[in-house]
Amino acid sequence: MGIIEKIKEIEAEMARTQKNKATEYHLGQLKAKIAKLRTQLLEPPKGSSGAGEGFEVTKFGHGRVALIGFPSVGKSTLLTMLTGTHSEAASYEFTTLTCIPGIIHYNDTKIQLLDLPGIIEGASEGKGRGRQVIAVAKSSDLVLMVLDASKSEGHRQILTKELEAVGLRLNKRPPQIYFKKKKTGGISFNSTLQLTHVDEKLCYQILHEYKIHNAEVLFREDATVDDLIDVIEGNRKYMKCVYVYNKIDVIGIDDVDRLARQPNSIVISCNLKLNLDRLLARMWEEMGLVRIYTKPQGQQPDFAEPVVLSAGRGGCNVEDFCNHIHRSLVKEIKYVLVWGTSARHYPQHCGLSHALQDEDVVQIVKKKEKEDGGRGRFKSHSNAPARISDREKKAPLKT
Repeated sequence: MGIIEKIKEIEAEMARTQKNKATEYHLGQLKAKIAKLRTQLLEPPKGSSGAGEGFEVTKFGHGRVALIGFPSVGKSTLLTMLTGTHSEAASYEFTTLTCIPGIIHYNDTKIQLLDLPGIIEGASEGKGRGRQVIAVAKSSDLVLMVLDASKSEGHRQILTKELEAVGLRLNKRPPQIYFKKKKTGGISFNSTLQLTHVDEKLCYQILHEYKIHNAEVLFREDATVDDLIDVIEGNRKYMKCVYVYNKIDVIGIDDVDRLARQPNSIVISCNLKLNLDRLLARMWEEMGLVRIYTKPQGQQPDFAEPVVLSAGRGGCNVEDFCNHIHRSLVKEIKYVLVWGTSARHYPQHCGLSHALQDEDVVQIVKKKEKEDGGRGRFKSHSNAPARISDREKKAPLKT
């Protein structure tokens, strides 16, 4: 029996099982088994040499955004509208067969936008190049899930389910669970608050399913069984996602209003070029890019080319800014002067831990190099030779 058949068999057993206090331990074990099998499904087959066939797209710019959706929802048209890069669009499905990159120039930054082939139900199992598409989405900073506003609402749930099956968690934060494997000592289970979804016995059963018999587990929030399994697996990617409803020009104003009020959603029309500027602003807001302008000592700030930082790519404090310029710069810093919204007064003397905000101006003041042995008459040693015979003889005075 293959891995996919095993997963379907366990899912069928979970569907048959009633959910109550008596069966919660059994359901927890089944969920752990499914998570293990899905991890095996993503691993390359044994005996295969080298990497599998995928979409080779070099990272470029200050951020990366992936367009994911069913076929013929307007992904290629949206890429052409936002970037100017031509991506073939037609009235039949699967027009795009490979990954087509484009560059958005917005607020002095460059954002890479990837038009991926449409994915279908069962993509997490490898149908329709689904694994390659999802692998590229994992490497991006933001996912734009493009949906057809005229189709059923079930498309959003199907795509979310497919992405969660391969370890992508959309618009969620990592669970506050501390987990560490140990060599000896058994399983230590603790929590800082009362748990309603998981107890000690269920945690032991899930850990034994993974053949973990010595570990330390600490719950800092009322997490579920799925959260515990995610922490044990350790390969989950937590990403931001914006649901983009295209083709709003073919539905009524009431439906447009209902879709626009849903969380993490935005409505557009590529045909009539409606709300595209708001989409760009929402992308910028979700990616959290921070532009920092540099100021040399005694000169005007350079507003032409900012240094772009983000929380997802290294962080946004002064130390991250210095590392972005050069790794050795942190050791040479005496202090930093900051102008902008993050400063309490202008300029503010800041250390390496100061958090920078968008459009701040930064001036770095380096330490002065100390001369060995002091200066002038405070010198601790002379540059003259140690022996008198080695000293350079002065020319005789002219008389």
